[in-house]
Amino acid sequence: MFATPDPMRAALEAAGAAAAAGEVPVGAALVHQGQVIAVAGNAPRRLCDPTAHAEMRVIREGAALLGRERLEDCDLWVTLEPCAMCAGAIAHARIARLYYAAADAKGGAVEHGARVFAQATCHHRPEIYAGIAEREAGAMLREFFLARRG
Repeated sequence: MFATPDPMRAALEAAGAAAAAGEVPVGAALVHQGQVIAVAGNAPRRLCDPTAHAEMRVIREGAALLGRERLEDCDLWVTLEPCAMCAGAIAHARIARLYYAAADAKGGAVEHGARVFAQATCHHRPEIYAGIAEREAGAMLREFFLARRG
């Protein structure tokens, strides 16, 4: 369990740590019964794992911690609209609610792109709440990419 009572704050802190490590600043927090049980930032470069997105990491950690593959009583908080891979994992894990900060018109797959949860083949659709701490998360992403582009 984590001391941070605000899951989006925990996700933002994980995003900041990811940025400091040279990763795209995305963070996620998984909540079970009102407690943050897993927090992670993006780590594909550090872990040499293209699936090591923040969402995937907290879903894996939460499933292992709870000892089950279905997380229907969990909420996921993330700083950026999930991509298609992460949206698919959210559906397979049966996450109850998805809260995300910044929209991602290019790589997002919830309200943009593939719109995974809107597809007839999607067997589970979480409740979706967007725009929480959007300004802060968006600024972190913009600053990261501005610095990288020189």
